[in-house]
Amino acid sequence: MANFTHIQDDRARMVDVTGKADVAREAVASGRIYLREETLAAIREGTVVKGNVLATARVAATLAVKNTAGIIPMCHPIPISSISVDFVDGEGYIEATVVVKMTGKTGVEMEALTGVSVALLTIWDMVKSAEKDKAGQYPVTRISDIRVVEKKKGK
Repeated sequence: MANFTHIQDDRARMVDVTGKADVAREAVASGRIYLREETLAAIREGTVVKGNVLATARVAATLAVKNTAGIIPMCHPIPISSISVDFVDGEGYIEATVVVKMTGKTGVEMEALTGVSVALLTIWDMVKSAEKDKAGQYPVTRISDIRVVEKKKGK
């Protein structure tokens, strides 16, 4: 097991972006949730007990993006100008992609990552009863590959 030394740092703070110019910014993040084939079929057919899974996940992602500064302590509250949330049905998984745009002094990567994370967690929450095995465990279900796909600054 790794040996970690306790580090006390009371300097946690938001970065001062006062002097930075406002520029157009965009971030794209994605991630996947792996599910049983029967669960994926229920999502496609619209027969999930809790309702429309992807519509609910889209709304949840949008709310998460808009509230990132309230969730992640050192994130700046920023004026979001656009959010798009899309899903791709893959082989054994659903991939969520969130694109966030704004004009300002700091990037939007954390907002895009938060949106993807909450979208995937919402999918899990909505289908968890179908994903459990007889022992109440989730042998197939997993979230993975959450990452920033691309970020743009300017123009």
